[in-house]
Amino acid sequence: MAAKKEKPVYAFCRRGNALHPELEMDLRALDGVAQGQRVKVEIKEFRSLPRLRLYWTVLSKVVDATECAPTPEHLHAALKLELGYGTPVRLGNGLTVLVPASIAFEKMTEAEFTGFFDRAIRFLSDNYAIDPLEIERAA
Repeated sequence: MAAKKEKPVYAFCRRGNALHPELEMDLRALDGVAQGQRVKVEIKEFRSLPRLRLYWTVLSKVVDATECAPTPEHLHAALKLELGYGTPVRLGNGLTVLVPASIAFEKMTEAEFTGFFDRAIRFLSDNYAIDPLEIERAA
């Protein structure tokens, strides 16, 4: 069975009440569309890579400074549980556990990640006596 071919993602920027192609390839995507023709548009904001890099930098620096977890990935999993980002699952023995949710681009919007990021920084600041602004400046 052939692998499903992924469709390219095109970027348009809003200016007033119009969408304008960001790059030449985005403009070329409109080549087969006639003037006045209706098209389907799915509105999704791009995620902030700098914020995601900062998040992982903060986790790494907290782990290095406090040894609170073996790795930044372990601290990340613990943060998701601590902040309630997960799905409760009841086990066969009746115990309910929280399975951590994903922060992957396709699983969490930028607005959701910003909220998670802010809560995570606040938690780390309150519980590990770190200065998040100092870490941000160092990054």
